[in-house]
Amino acid sequence: MQNKHITVISDRKEIVLNTEMILYIMKVDKNIQIHMSDGKVYKTRMTLAEIENLIGNGFIKIHRGCVVSAMAVHDITDSIQLVNGESLTYTIRKKKEIIDRFRSIRRNIVGSFSRDGIPVTEADYMDYYRSFDNMPFAFADIEMVFDDNKHAVDWFFRYGNRALAELERLPLSRLIGSSFGSIFSNMDSKWLRCYERAVLFGDTLEIIDYSPEIDRNLKVICFPTFKGHCGCILFDTSDIEFMKSSTGTYRALISYLDRSGI
Repeated sequence: MQNKHITVISDRKEIVLNTEMILYIMKVDKNIQIHMSDGKVYKTRMTLAEIENLIGNGFIKIHRGCVVSAMAVHDITDSIQLVNGESLTYTIRKKKEIIDRFRSIRRNIVGSFSRDGIPVTEADYMDYYRSFDNMPFAFADIEMVFDDNKHAVDWFFRYGNRALAELERLPLSRLIGSSFGSIFSNMDSKWLRCYERAVLFGDTLEIIDYSPEIDRNLKVICFPTFKGHCGCILFDTSDIEFMKSSTGTYRALISYLDRSGI
C-alpha cells in the first residue's frame, strides 16, 4: 500500500509531502533528492532505504540509487520516459522485472478509478457541461484509454462544444464518442503525455505546440475532471494577442516561464 503523505526534513524544515505528487527519488552524494510533479526538488539527508520504507509500494526501484513512481512512467524503452518529459536510466539487466512491476502497479492504479459520479451517456455529458456549449473557446472532456499493460495510448471525446468542432474542423457528431487516434492517424504523443499526467497526478498543465493533426499552433490548458478524465481548453495561438497590462506583467511572466523550465 502507498502511504498518502510522508514527512521529511529539508533545509532544516519539516515538510509534509503528498506521495502521489512525487515523480522520482534519487540518491545524489550524501543527499536524497525528491522530485515533485510541480517541478520542486526537496533534499534530505535520509538514506534511500529509509525513504523507501516511508513511501510504500507505489514505486519501482530502477537502479540502486533511484526509485520512480509508477504513476510517473509514460513508457519504458532504452530509458524510462516520464510524464513530464524527463528520461531516467535504469539497470538494463532488470528490464523485465521493472516492466512487470510497473504493469502490476499501474493495473491497480487504473483499476481503482471509480465510476461514481461520472456521466454515463452522451446526453449526461451534454447536460453536465451545458454551460460550455456557447463559450468562445474550444472545450472538451476526454477519457484516457489504457492498454492491457496500462500505458495511456489514446483518448475518447466525451464532450465537446461548438468551438471545438470549429477548431478541429470536424462536426461534433464525428468527434463525440470517437477516439482521437481513430480520427487522426498522425496523432502526436506529446498530447498524450500531457493529458496522462493531468489524469494521474491531478495537475493543471499548459502546452503550447504545433498540432500536425489539424495544422495549427495550439495552446492547450488541461486539468483533471472525473477519475480517468481531463478537461481541455484549446486556443489557436493565431487568435491570441499578448497584452502587457501593468508593471507587474514582466515579473509574473518571468515567474511563469521559470516554473515551466523555459
